Amino acid sequence: MACLAESAKRGALQLQRRGSALSRALALSRVGQLRARGHLQRKQPSVRPRRPGRKGGGIMELKKDINAVSIDMLLIVHSEKRRAAQGTHSDQQADPSALLQRRGGFQGIGNGVRRWQKLEGNDLHENLVEKQHPSQPQVITSYDSQGTQLTVEVHPRDAMPQLLKKFSLAKRLQGDKNGNTRPRQPGGKDAHAYPWDRSSLKSMSLDLRQFEKLDLYASQVTAKSGLDELVSDLLQEAHTDLERVRAIWIWICHHIEYDIAAAQEKDRQAFKPTDILRTQKTNCDGYAGLFERMCRIAGVQCITVPGYSKGFGYQTGQSFSGEFDHAWNAVYLEGRWHLVDSTWGSGLVDTTTSKFTFLYNEFYFLTHPALFIEDHFPDNKNWQLLKPPQSLRQFENNMYHKSEFYNKGMLSAHPETSMIRTVNGKATVTIESCAPTLFMFMLNGKQEHGLLSLRKNGMKLEVYPPTMGTHKLQIFAKGNSDIYSSVLEYTLKCNYVDMGVRLPAELHQPVGPSWFSEQMGIMKPSHPDPIIHTSDGRCSISFSVEEGINVLASLHGDDGPITEETQRRYIFQLHWEKRTELKVQLPHAGKFALKIFVKKRQEPGNYIFVFNYLLCCANTKVNWPMFPESFGNWGQDNELLEPLSGVLPANRNIPFKLKLHGIAKVLVKGQDTWPLTLNHEGYWEGSCSTAGCQEVYVMVLENANHNFYSYILKYKVNAQ
Repeated sequence: MACLAESAKRGALQLQRRGSALSRALALSRVGQLRARGHLQRKQPSVRPRRPGRKGGGIMELKKDINAVSIDMLLIVHSEKRRAAQGTHSDQQADPSALLQRRGGFQGIGNGVRRWQKLEGNDLHENLVEKQHPSQPQVITSYDSQGTQLTVEVHPRDAMPQLLKKFSLAKRLQGDKNGNTRPRQPGGKDAHAYPWDRSSLKSMSLDLRQFEKLDLYASQVTAKSGLDELVSDLLQEAHTDLERVRAIWIWICHHIEYDIAAAQEKDRQAFKPTDILRTQKTNCDGYAGLFERMCRIAGVQCITVPGYSKGFGYQTGQSFSGEFDHAWNAVYLEGRWHLVDSTWGSGLVDTTTSKFTFLYNEFYFLTHPALFIEDHFPDNKNWQLLKPPQSLRQFENNMYHKSEFYNKGMLSAHPETSMIRTVNGKATVTIESCAPTLFMFMLNGKQEHGLLSLRKNGMKLEVYPPTMGTHKLQIFAKGNSDIYSSVLEYTLKCNYVDMGVRLPAELHQPVGPSWFSEQMGIMKPSHPDPIIHTSDGRCSISFSVEEGINVLASLHGDDGPITEETQRRYIFQLHWEKRTELKVQLPHAGKFALKIFVKKRQEPGNYIFVFNYLLCCANTKVNWPMFPESFGNWGQDNELLEPLSGVLPANRNIPFKLKLHGIAKVLVKGQDTWPLTLNHEGYWEGSCSTAGCQEVYVMVLENANHNFYSYILKYKVNAQ
C-alpha cells in the first residue's frame, strides 16, 4: 500500500494544480485503511517501482497528457473480521458503499417516479447508487466541480478481484460514443454564461428555421430494432452536436407517450430504453434516461438531473419536500451546459380526464436557465446554471409563468407574486407582451366579476371578487390558433367586498375598444374608455366603420324586464358621414353590458363579438322605453330623428322626421294613413294620430312604379 501511495504521490506532484481533486480521490481509496497485496508492475518510466521486500498489492498506471491523468487501480478490501483482527476501528474504515448510501441515492417507487434523495457534502455531487443484487459489484462514482471523476467498484467478499475502470482528472471529459464517461459538473463560469435580456427564450442563439428539414426527418424515423440502430438512423441528417441533440429531442417528443398508469403502478414502470422502445410509453424518469442514453450513443455529453417541478398536479403556492418528483436533462454543447425536458416537450396531461395528449412544446428545448428555474428546481443548485442560485423557498414563492406565457410573446406580469390580496375589494393584474395579444380570465372557473381591457402590448385586468375568502384567478392568452391557453394563475385573498361594484354577468371580455376592434373594422370611437357613466340613462356612442362591415349591438343587464327578444330594442342604430351611431336608453338604473358585434356583408356566418362597454347609471328615476322595432328594409344609411321612443302616447298627434335614401313615398299608418313629405334638407316629415290604434307603422314605396309598401319601423301605442 505504501508503494501505491508513493506512486500516486509522484503523479500528484506532476499535476500540482489538480492536487485537490487527486487528494480527494486518493482519500476515498484509503477508506477502511485498505491493505493491498501483490506486486507493482512498472509500465511507464515515470512510475517508481515497488520497493524490494515490501508486502502489499495493487496495480496502478499513471499517464500524463495535456488534458488528463488516468489511473488504473486494483484494490483488495479486507472483510470485517480481518479488519477487526487488525485493530482498525476508525470511522474511515466504513464500507464505501455504506458511506455513499448514508449520503443519499435513488430507488424506484410505486408512483412511477424514482425516489431521488438529496446528497450531503461537497465531495460527492450527483452520486447515484442503483439497487443491485447483493452478489453483484456496486459502483461508486464521484465528481467535483473541476471535472474530476472517481469510480470505485465494491465486490463481494469472496469474489475474484478484477482491474477497476479508469478514473480521470481532467478539466472536461469527452464522452465516447458508448457513453463510458460522465461529463463534468457545471461550475461558476457556467452561471455567468447565460445573460438574459428577454429577447430570447433559449440559452444559445438559434434560428429554428434551420431545423425544419431535420425536424421533419427525425419525427418520421421509426424504431426498427435496438437503440443503437435508432440513433444511427436519426444521425443520418445530423452533422453537428447541436443537430444530433435536436434529432434525438424531436424523435422522443413525437414518439414517446407519458404513461400515467406507469407513474402510479410500480409493476408497470418502464425505465429501461428497451422497454420504452417496445411500449412507446414511459414517465419522466424514463424520458430523461432515454434521452441521456441516446445522446451518449451519439457522442454528446448528457446527464440526467433530478429535482422538484411545478408540473401536473401543482397547486399555486405549494411547498416541496421529501422525494423529488421529476427528472430532466442537461447537454453539453459549444462549451456550455444547456437544459432540456423531453417529458414536457412531448405533450400534456388533461387535468380533468387524466389522459395524455401529444402536443409538442418547443419551449423546453435548450430553455434559458432564467426561465427554466420557474418550474424546475434541481437537487444540485449548480444545475440551475444561475448566479446567484435560487433557494428552494424562493422557488416555492416565485411567480410561476407557464411555458405558454413565453411561447405567446409575454414579457412580464404584475404583481410578481402568486399570492395577491385585494385592496378595497379590487385586485389589479397587468401583463406586458411583445405584440398585440388576446386575453381572457376566469375567476373560480367563470368569466365574471372582472374588467379586462386590451392594450397594444399587453392587457389590464381589474377583478372584484363577489365574496370574501380565497379565490382562484386564471389568465389565458390566444396566439396564432383559436385556442386560449393558460399562462398565469394567482391565488386571490379577499377580506372586503364592495357591494356597490356589481358587474353584469353578461359582461364578457374584453371591455372597451382596442387594437382588436380596429382590426375588426371599428375605428375612432367616441368613447375610448371601457366604462361610460350616464346621469339620465341615455348616451350616444359613435365610431367609424370599415367599408363592407355590418355592426350589431345588444344591451344586457342582470335586473329588469329585459329579455333576449328586447335586448336590442334599447339601442337604435344610425349611420351618417361614414360613422355609425348607437343611441342607448336604459330601462332603469344599474350596470349594463353593451355588446358590439361585426360581420362582413359578403361573407356567410354569424356576427362575431368584438368588445363591450360597461354602462353605469345611479339615477333611480330612470325608466326609458324601448326604441321602435326596425325591420330588414331599414337601410344602413337611414336616420331617425323623431319619434325615438318605441312606445307612443294614445290619442296624440305625433310628429315624424326621418332621412331615407332611394325611397319614392313614405306613409305612417295607424287607424288611418298619413303621408310624409320630403323637405329641402332631405328629411321626410309629417305627423299622425294615435287615436283608436294599438300599433303604428312607417311604410315606404321604394319605386314609384310599384304599388306595394314595405314596413321599416313599428311603434306600440299605450293603452288608454
